[in-house]
Amino acid sequence: MARNVFFCIDSHACANPVRVVAGGGPLLPNVPMAEKRMLFLEKHDWVRKALMFEPRGHDAMSGSILYPSTRDDCDVGVLFIEVSGCLPMCGAGTVGTVTVAIEEGLVVPREEGRLALETPAGRVDIEYKRNGAFVEEVRLFNVNSYLHARDIQLEVPQLGTLTVDLSYGGNYYIIVEPQQNYAGLDGLKADDLVRMSHLVREAAQKVLHPVHPEDERIRGVKHVMWCDKPKAPGASARNAVFYGDKAIDRSPCGTGSSARVAQLVARGRLKVGETFVHESITGTTFNCRAEEVARVGEFDAVRPSVAGWARVIGYNTIVVDDRDPLAHGFQIA
Repeated sequence: MARNVFFCIDSHACANPVRVVAGGGPLLPNVPMAEKRMLFLEKHDWVRKALMFEPRGHDAMSGSILYPSTRDDCDVGVLFIEVSGCLPMCGAGTVGTVTVAIEEGLVVPREEGRLALETPAGRVDIEYKRNGAFVEEVRLFNVNSYLHARDIQLEVPQLGTLTVDLSYGGNYYIIVEPQQNYAGLDGLKADDLVRMSHLVREAAQKVLHPVHPEDERIRGVKHVMWCDKPKAPGASARNAVFYGDKAIDRSPCGTGSSARVAQLVARGRLKVGETFVHESITGTTFNCRAEEVARVGEFDAVRPSVAGWARVIGYNTIVVDDRDPLAHGFQIA
């Protein structure tokens, strides 16, 4: 019988939890992070479930595991774990991970104020602002993002016809803007969004089967973004992102914000160089920009950046004991 111990530093990035595994993560071969992700999913996904699901986590838990990078142009490798899976990229996870890594001395940058991360989705450049021992802001320059499909008609049980876009910002997002059968976020509770998101995702998965043009390991529709007018001062728009089985992102969602920026640029509603301030369901904001034009396969794309903050909230030594019948976590339907 095995007893595994993980040393974790818990944080939240603009309200979304980020549990950084600083010790105890599985040893993986010295291969690129995209390959590490596939090996992790094949042989070690129980670690994700044990650390993210109850009784050690919860329905909206997310986190990361740090690894040495295989790239000369990157400082550290990051594997993103959450209740919905082992993701190619996570924006809030990046903000939390960088804050923890710098403040706790897990990574020593080659140049103060800058980091380069090797993620399964590719290289992600980081600029951070520090005030003494504390990181006050992290801006990530995300992977190239693009609008994959527009004006898709979905027949959704209980909701009727919805017109949606599908956009990529490190993960694929179904983007639902206010329309006849969706009036907006006001009056909707988290339980309502979860119920509606399951219906929309199931309808989308019947007709949308995206595969990343440059990496076929990145595929499928898992996330739903519900959009609305902003409420926070200075915000451009508000959103709530559904992922996993029951999770609503507490932050404005970094890869979701990247996908939204790509969608708005493709539709001519945001220009390259302009700022887009995205508000979360909790009222926190990410300051986003469309940095430059790009290409993803045959698609016109943009390189977005996303800036946010995070705070360390605790040190957590987690034990996973095989004698425990719930060692590898559980979820309640």
